[in-house]
This record gives sequence, structure tokens and C-alpha cells, in this order.
Amino acid sequence: MIEDTLNLADLGELYQAILESMGNFIVGNERLIELCMIGLLSRGHLLIEGTPGTGKTSIVKALARLAGCTFSRFQCGVDSQPADIIGVRIFDPGSRDFTLKKGPIFTNFLLIDEINRLPPKTQGAFIEAMSERQATIDGITIPIEPPFTVIATQNPFEFEGTFPLIEAQKDRFMFSMSISQLDYEDELEIIRRENSGKLDWELYFENLDPVMNGQYISRFADEVQKIYIDDKLLSYIRDIILATRTHGDVRFGASSRASIALVRGSKAIAALQKRNYVIPDDIKWLAPKILHHRIILEKEAELSEITPSRVVSEILDKVEVP
Repeated sequence: MIEDTLNLADLGELYQAILESMGNFIVGNERLIELCMIGLLSRGHLLIEGTPGTGKTSIVKALARLAGCTFSRFQCGVDSQPADIIGVRIFDPGSRDFTLKKGPIFTNFLLIDEINRLPPKTQGAFIEAMSERQATIDGITIPIEPPFTVIATQNPFEFEGTFPLIEAQKDRFMFSMSISQLDYEDELEIIRRENSGKLDWELYFENLDPVMNGQYISRFADEVQKIYIDDKLLSYIRDIILATRTHGDVRFGASSRASIALVRGSKAIAALQKRNYVIPDDIKWLAPKILHHRIILEKEAELSEITPSRVVSEILDKVEVP
């Protein structure tokens, strides 16, 4: 466990320790691990698209354990109610009073699987609690203690019985990412590990020792925001965001939340890479994860099979890098 004398300079070392430990079981998906850490340090939430069986639950659960944080998982369904996620007050005949039964949202890491299977009422209640970091149950407002990060998943290939998130709800997620099946070499590594008996999840998880805790993650998050970012890079972020609003194929561009996310997230990247300043590459790497789910295309662009990813790539190529 970390000591009271720990400062921001140690964050990069702890992150490398987390990557090394997770690499003993997790194959590939290093970018997802990094984005989860960025979300944690910038106090943001993630929206992930990916097919089942790509290791999302294992990654988040192991990361929570190594970070010394609590973890909850909620499997969404069309019959899920707000109380299933937020919680409910139950009358106790013995005490003749109501007791609070907190829902899974009261945690540090919340993995919410297939969020688009939640009915709209439950989606709205959950995202409100997620954004405001508090839940109101029977008129009583209860704060969700930091650190608090939500990783919500969607299956991009199954749409029966789903309720797509509206754009304003997507905007509440600081980052988004699509993950695919493993490539040629990583798939072979999975097969080799299974053959040699190295894919025993229970044994791996039981032997994970935390390298952080929630208190210090909150301290790290405060320190990360002090990382230096030059005025020219702030203008670069502005130019990228404004370009999404004037692009010919875009009906609605990114909101100011995207600007804030680029500032906070790029500082987190710098900290994880053991720098106390932001460089343009931090912004360029993070921009697609921030902009993809915030861009609404014109109908003509969609019919021409133009994608938000293509638009973002064009913008990053055209906007001058300082």
C-alpha cells in the first residue's frame, strides 16, 4: 500500500505496476486499461462498444482491485427499474422505520452492461445520478463518494429490445471507445495461456494486491489538474472543437463538455506518462475518444456511409498543430 509521502511523481510508477500486474492475465486491450485510468483521474465516465467476450468485466474488476477501490456490476434489462440501480428505502416492521438499501451505483467502479437495454425512464435516472454524483431516494439526496467512475457498455450488433441513448445522455460520458476481438498474435497468446493453465481467473484475482486506494486516487486527481498546459495547446483544443461545429458533414458538433474533457483528459495522460506538461500528441490521441459519440452527422453524410470517426480524422489532419 502507498505511503502518506506519495506525490504525483509516483503515479506513473504505480500505473506501470498496474499494467504489469494486469498483463499477467489480460491479453491486449491496453488502451482500454489506459482510458479507464484516464477516466478515474479526470473524474469522467466511459461508454464502450464491443461484443461479448472481449474481457471488459475482467479488466474493470481487476483494475478496481489494484486501485484499492470497490466494484459493482449491473446487468441491464428491459424490466430494470431506477431503484434497481439507485436503491430503495424499505420499511422495517421491527424498528417501525425505513431503512436504506443502497443500489450498485454506490461504489467506486461501476460496470453497467448493455446500458441501451435499460428503458428510457431508468436510463434517465441512472445518468442523472451518474452526472450529479448523487442519488435521490424518496426525497432524500445521498452523495456518491469519490472516486466514482462508470464504465457503460453497448453491444453494437444487437438492437432487438434496446433503447438507444439520446445525444444529451451520450454527452454525459466523457470518453467513448470501441473494442474489437483480439488480433492474430493476441488470440494465439490466449490459446497458449489456456493450454498452460494460466487463465485461472479466480486464482489470479485472489492474489491481486492493491497498489493504491480511493483516498490517494482522489489526491492524484486533484494534482493531475495542476499539470501545465500551454495557451497554444488550449487554442488547439478550441480549434478542434469548433471544427466539429463547422464541418460540412456534421449537423451538431461537440459541446463545451468536450473541451473540458480534452483539457482534463490530456493532463491525465501526461501524468500517466510521467510528464508534468501536456504535449499535442496527448490531445490528438484522446480527441477521437471524446468526439466520436458527440458528433451528429447530416443525413446525407450517413447515407454516403461517412462515419464520425472519419470526420474526426479529417479534422485532426486539417487543424494546425502548434
